[in-house]
Amino acid sequence: MRAWTDVAVLAKTKNLQGGFVAQGAAGLPFLLFEGLEVAFVPPVLDAPRRARVASVAPIDERTAVVTFDAVGGIDAAEALVGCHCLARRADLPDGAFEALEGAWDGWDVHDARAGLVGAVVGVREMPGQDLLEVASAEGGRTVLIPLVDAFVVDVDEDARRIEVDLPDGLLEL
Repeated sequence: MRAWTDVAVLAKTKNLQGGFVAQGAAGLPFLLFEGLEVAFVPPVLDAPRRARVASVAPIDERTAVVTFDAVGGIDAAEALVGCHCLARRADLPDGAFEALEGAWDGWDVHDARAGLVGAVVGVREMPGQDLLEVASAEGGRTVLIPLVDAFVVDVDEDARRIEVDLPDGLLEL
């Protein structure tokens, strides 16, 4: 199990004091809370690499306005938009990941060009990123798809469907 995990993305700036609209990471409840230390990735030149959450004002169950002690103004905040917040797993509430266990099993995965890829049979935790394990619709093998924002286009909870846009050749690996 990894020591740090992706818990949120800084979607946009909110105010001149360095606030953000932050969204919870895919499949997780909103996990940022006051005092939590986070690391911003990818690192940005002339911006903080780590900070503590100073305040959280919920917008809905997956989104909040968040400030950090090391981000003191709009310039630093603008540099960090799009970054992810990593937190130590040991610092997160007990049971934070239990909701993920098997949560996507059976969901259909559709690629923008290939169509139906198959159904999710699990999520494999890897050091770089998590991988969706997908039973191929063509049968016979499991396809591993990196669970990263660059590939995941949409997650439709009502339809239990994950839309992806995979690079050429990934499904042949």
